Parts: sequence; C-alpha cells; structure tokens
Amino acid sequence: MKLLKLVPDDTNIGFLKWRNIAFGISILLMIASIALVATRGLNFGVDFIGGQMIRTTFVGEQTAPVEALRESVGELGYGDPTIQRFGAENQVSIRMKLPEGADMKPELANQMAEKIIAKVKEDHPKVRIDGVDSVSGKVSSELFDKGLFALIAAALGVAMYVWFRFEWQFGVGAIWALVHDITLTFGLFALTQMEFDLNTIAALLTIIGYSLNDTIVIYDRIRENLMKYRKMDMPALLDLSVNETLSRTVMTSLTILTPLVVLVLFGPDVIFGFSVAMAFGIFVGSYSSIYQSAPFLIWFGVSSDSFVPSEKIADSKVERLNEGKV
Repeated sequence: MKLLKLVPDDTNIGFLKWRNIAFGISILLMIASIALVATRGLNFGVDFIGGQMIRTTFVGEQTAPVEALRESVGELGYGDPTIQRFGAENQVSIRMKLPEGADMKPELANQMAEKIIAKVKEDHPKVRIDGVDSVSGKVSSELFDKGLFALIAAALGVAMYVWFRFEWQFGVGAIWALVHDITLTFGLFALTQMEFDLNTIAALLTIIGYSLNDTIVIYDRIRENLMKYRKMDMPALLDLSVNETLSRTVMTSLTILTPLVVLVLFGPDVIFGFSVAMAFGIFVGSYSSIYQSAPFLIWFGVSSDSFVPSEKIADSKVERLNEGKV
C-alpha cells in the first residue's frame, strides 16, 4: 500500500525569489499591527485590568440587547460598562472596572456585581447568569507584568540558544521571525478586539516554541547543505533546504491545525481566544520560518564559501593544540 504524501519528494519551489516582496508585506503588516495596538488598544480581560466580568445568556432571544444593556447598567453609576458578544449571538460578557476603594474593601466589588445582576434580571427576567469573575487591580497588574516578562525572557532565551547552536546570523534571523509572529498576533487581537487574557499569553509562549522548532529544522538543513554544497549560490541553497524540509513542515502544521480549527469552531468559549491565537500563530510561524528567518542569512552575507560552523572552528583549535601549534 502506497503511503499518503501531501508533498512530493522532488519538490522544487522557488520560495526565495519572492523574499523581497514577502519581506515588504511583512513589514507593512507589522507596522499596521503596531498602529492598531497603539490606536485601538487590546481588549484586556479581567486578568489584566482588574474588575468584574459577568457572563450572561439571554435565553429565548436570538440576539442579546447590547445597547439597552449598556444603557441600563450605565445608569447604576459605576461607569460605562464594556459589553462584548462571545459564543452565540445571545451571549454577552459585562465587564466593569473595580469601584474606587475596592482594593481596600473587596466587598465593594461584590456589591457592584450583585447590583448589576439584579438590574439585568429586573429588565430581562429570562436572562441566565453563567458566571462572575473578579480580579483586584493589584493582582491584575502583577499578572500583566509577569506575562510580559515571560514573553521577553522566552524570546531572549531563543536568541541565545540559536546563537550558540549555529552562528550569530542565525540567531538574528530567528529572533526576527519571533518578533514578526508575536507582532502580527498582537495586531490580530487589536483588530478583532478579542479578549486578551492569560490564556492568550500561554498561546503566545506556545507560538514562540513552535516557530523556533520549525526554524531550527530549516536552519539545521541549511547548515548541512552549506557544508555539502560549497559552490552553490545562497538563494538556490536556501530553496533546496526549504524544499527538503517542506514535507515535514506541512505535515506538522496540518497535524496541529486540525484540532485547533475544531476548537475554534466547536470548543468552549473560555478558550476561544487561545485557540484562535494558536491557529493563527501556527500559520504565521510556518510562513516566517521560510520568508523571514531564511532570507536573513542572505542579507547578512552568509555564503557556502565563507561559512565555517563554530564546532568546526573549535575542532580545528583542538587539533592545533594537540600538535603544539597554539
């Protein structure tokens, strides 16, 4: 029985001929993502801003009365609520900032939630309260700082690993690919205003791991070919390396994307943002491994003639030490 092969063994796709166009598109998307985050901001969850989030379902109604709900809750005097649909059209979350003094008196937050729930039930008797989440401002600030630190530490750790594993040019290419992936994911959340919470931070850390894994596989094949084909032009060598690893990249990406798409379509609402971030990150991670990290080796002047891997240099020094020449 013949094995199923999504990618033939003899693929010869000229990926690198599009490298300048792809890089230009990526730069524009990154600028747009940064602009979206700066102008629209991220829809931070209660994890990061502190406050109360009340999840409701308007049973028997096709759509939730968002405008009426915003007006009635706003009349309670706690400020303007943030009301967002999630899941079905008749499901919304009501997010309110913590009332003044709630850090010192937690009961103020509970009183606010009770009044909001009572008001919603008064106006909509068939409403179902699915849950109430509460996070203090101090805790939410600490969570955001630690989440940001985790992202920066992971990116720096990746750069150091690739630098020592290969050469410094490879490390720069890998860290650029990670910055590209994370920036576009932030842009997606700013554009769609999906809730950005701790689950999203976990997705971003997972994206860093996947993107690094895919990049390392391609880099390892590039290094082998650099030592094998000493006279080959660098663009042709990179195309050869990418095509040789293309089957692995496609199979790995599809294997991961399949359950993620199922989670996006049919999974619980609480992990919707995580699932979307992961699915998007797998796609851009595969793209950046080919069109971001690989072309950097050309732009930094790496070639088959000039490339000498660090372990070869170390072996040469050992040999000369043994011969008494150093």
